[in-house]
Amino acid sequence: MLTRLDTITLQTTAPIQLVDISEQLRECCARSGVRNGLVTLLSRHTTAAICLNERETQLQRDMVTFLKRLVPRDGDYLHNLAPVDDRDNAHAHLMALFTNASETIPIADGELLLGGWQSVFFVELDGPRPERAVTLQFLGQAAED
Repeated sequence: MLTRLDTITLQTTAPIQLVDISEQLRECCARSGVRNGLVTLLSRHTTAAICLNERETQLQRDMVTFLKRLVPRDGDYLHNLAPVDDRDNAHAHLMALFTNASETIPIADGELLLGGWQSVFFVELDGPRPERAVTLQFLGQAAED
C-alpha cells in the first residue's frame, strides 16, 4: 500500500471564487505513483471548500450568485462583532456550512475517475487571499515499474 501527501497552493482574487484545480490535481496524481486507489482533497480553511462540478462560465457565475443570496455579506452576524482576525467574515463561515471541506476521488490506471463534465474546484468564500492550500492524500496500489 502506497501513501503520499502533496499540497496545491493557490492565490484567490475575489471575495467568492471558484478556482479549477483539476489540472494541478492530475499532475500531483501522476507524481504520486498511485496506479489504483483514492485521493482525498482537504481544504484546510474554515472559509474555503472543495467541490466537483461543471466548468462553465455562466454556471460558475450562477454558483457565486447563489452563495451570495443564500448568505448575504451584510447580515446581522454576531461573529462580526468581535472578529478573530479582523475580517468581517461570518457570512463565509456560514456559507461553508453548505459546502464540503473535502472530496475523495477514485484513481484507476493512474487516472482520476471524474465524469466527462466534472472538474475539481477550490471554492473561496472569504477572499481575496494571498495564499490558500489544499492537502492531497493519495492511498493505493503503486504503479509497477
